[in-house]
Amino acid sequence: MSEMMEKLRNIALVSHGDAGKTSLAEVMLFKAGVTNRVGRVEDGNTVMDFEPEELKRQISISSGFHQYNWKKHTVNLIDTPGDQNFFSDTKTCMQAADGVVVIIDAVDGVKVQTEQAWDFATEFNLPCMIFINKLDRERADFSRTFEDAKGCFEEPKPIIFQLPIGTEADFKGVVDLISMKAYTYDADGNATVGDIPSDMQETAESERESLIENIAEADDELLERYLEGETVSDEEIMAVLRKGIVSRIFTPVLCGSATNNVGVDLLMDFITSSMPSPLDRGPKTGTEPDSENEIERSPDPDAPFSGFVFKTVADPYAGRLTLFKIVSGQLGGDGTFYNTTKDTKERFTQLLRIAGKEQKPIKEAGPGDIVAVAKLKETTTGDTLCADNAKIKYQCAEPLPNIISFAITPKSKGDEDKLFSSIAKLLEEDTALKMERNAETKQILLLGMGQVHIEATVEKLKRKYNVEVELNTPKVPYKETIKKKVRVQGKHKKQSGGHGQYGDCWIQMEPLPKGSGFEFVDAIVGGVIPRQYIPAVEKGIIEASAKGVLAGFPCIDFKVTLDYGSFHAVDSSEMAFKVAGSLAFKKASEEAQPVLLEPIMKITIITPDDYMGDIMGDLNGKRGRVLGMDNKGKNQVINANVPMSEFLTYAPDLRSMTGGRGMFFMEFSHYDEVPAQIAEKIIEELKSKE
Repeated sequence: MSEMMEKLRNIALVSHGDAGKTSLAEVMLFKAGVTNRVGRVEDGNTVMDFEPEELKRQISISSGFHQYNWKKHTVNLIDTPGDQNFFSDTKTCMQAADGVVVIIDAVDGVKVQTEQAWDFATEFNLPCMIFINKLDRERADFSRTFEDAKGCFEEPKPIIFQLPIGTEADFKGVVDLISMKAYTYDADGNATVGDIPSDMQETAESERESLIENIAEADDELLERYLEGETVSDEEIMAVLRKGIVSRIFTPVLCGSATNNVGVDLLMDFITSSMPSPLDRGPKTGTEPDSENEIERSPDPDAPFSGFVFKTVADPYAGRLTLFKIVSGQLGGDGTFYNTTKDTKERFTQLLRIAGKEQKPIKEAGPGDIVAVAKLKETTTGDTLCADNAKIKYQCAEPLPNIISFAITPKSKGDEDKLFSSIAKLLEEDTALKMERNAETKQILLLGMGQVHIEATVEKLKRKYNVEVELNTPKVPYKETIKKKVRVQGKHKKQSGGHGQYGDCWIQMEPLPKGSGFEFVDAIVGGVIPRQYIPAVEKGIIEASAKGVLAGFPCIDFKVTLDYGSFHAVDSSEMAFKVAGSLAFKKASEEAQPVLLEPIMKITIITPDDYMGDIMGDLNGKRGRVLGMDNKGKNQVINANVPMSEFLTYAPDLRSMTGGRGMFFMEFSHYDEVPAQIAEKIIEELKSKE
């Protein structure tokens, strides 16, 4: 088992959208003999992208999984999405990897999603390598792309391992700086090994020298020998190189063209020779469920079983499919395990391996294996599975925060229940989706990572569960408050046959600081209002404040002092004083300078420098207030406060302003007063709809 683990590689392919991850995965599977043809994203026939929503948009929406054998090693490939709308899935699935191949487009260079994937690799402490792709394209530039990567990714330090032979349409091979050989490729992707072209000899020698100096930094003894002029063998260099990659001292940079099948075999060689196995990654830390004490589990087949769930797939026919990575111990083809997160036992009847859209039954699995089981009752993404007699809990990555929301209603009146149960299944599958009911606006909101994310979810709802829905821009949950202190009387007097109704109260109403809520003070003396009626006055005020006098929004941040009143021995009642309290509130609100409040969101925008002017201008037009700016690599990070009403459809705005290179996060900050002329428009609009 340990020999199998040494020869196992779990590799995530990550990048910005359209850098060529899926195309690269297709060529790797073809070269390894898993498939008999290379699928093309444009033709909709790839092994990794197979969902109708992916084929329609020609992008990966969900991470794809497959396995191949190469040079007596087994490689699990995880092809992750690169589009911001689906990047939360990239983050959660990267947890299952032991190493990362970062793909960079040689024309476009490092984009914002590539940087975010790099940050995830740092968060999970994953060794990385870079593959500069699309060197056959017009305007492709290896040196510029490498400098770009070096500027954006300081740690682990990128170092050149290969040089391209030829440029753009004439790109035909690579020079390996360790073996100092040239690999030139024919139209079928077959390599011929030969001498380095004479015009590249000098560059190759100088690059090899700096490569060996960089590698030697990971080993003091080797560095000393190298500096003293001793010859260092290729085997020694490769051994130290692997050590440096595994310990995240540096990131080797390889190059090629996935679609032209140039350099892909060398990349596959490199993954097996230099990227880490589960054994190299060492033990994983978790906690004891009862005590929260830290404990470790080593990737040892004889240790108790433990693993963590990083993805769930909801299938309307096969049920729930749970994907998890085994950290320690072994599993057979069927059995039970304990779910620490849900505090329950689960039974499985078949162990599966995911291969594109297929699931293949397997008899056993051990540490480092990525496997799946079907139809678990309680288990969802982020849960820890373990042996019942050796409990442990692993901390899993949180999904990315939502940035857009839509109000969702079923097209058919009777479909409400079906809508909720269907979305609940999609929420299990997609942790970046959220559904919530806004108590103030009475709307059901679907929250996601962007417009395309929500639209793809709606398409999936129809395809998988036959539920059609309408999407609308959510209503803004405005609130109201007051700005002036007033004192008023609320009197309710009704005389008819039999008992009448009598309640009389005087209140002082005054504004409170932001976020204080509602405060009620009983200042009645001398029993002018009997004790039993005072809570009724407060209740009347609270109920009336749910609908403010300006536009019917809840009134917040005010204080009421009940200081005087009168009662009738026969006609007074709790109900009469409750009505008196509500009348007093309405009268006081009208006199106390009522104002409309709007929710203000704190936003963080990450954008390349080139688009700063457009974004700042747009923020000003949206009544934004910039709080500060920072540099992050070649990007700028803008922090600002912006009214929610101006930001409900910001995701497509930012995409068009930055050509898809900008991204943003948003969270609620506070409520603030709406400027008078805008408040007038909002109130008029609402009244016209009544």
